[in-house]
Amino acid sequence: MPIYEYACRACAAVEEHLLPLGADGPEACAACGGPLRRKFSRVAVRYEGWGFTSTDKLVGDTRGKDYKALRERAERISDE
Repeated sequence: MPIYEYACRACAAVEEHLLPLGADGPEACAACGGPLRRKFSRVAVRYEGWGFTSTDKLVGDTRGKDYKALRERAERISDE
């Protein structure tokens, strides 16, 4: 579940809430009871396994190669 940040429109307090995807956010500020708006913030993402640029570049040229062997090699390299 992602952590969403909300800012109060009345007192500018910032709150964090752990919510399931697509869930409605909190209605009122915990500090003053004012309306909240969701802030857009950074998200940390980690790509693992085969099929991502960060791992594919480790195995070099893939044209005309055995993809199963390349995938296994990329997984071994990413585990190191």
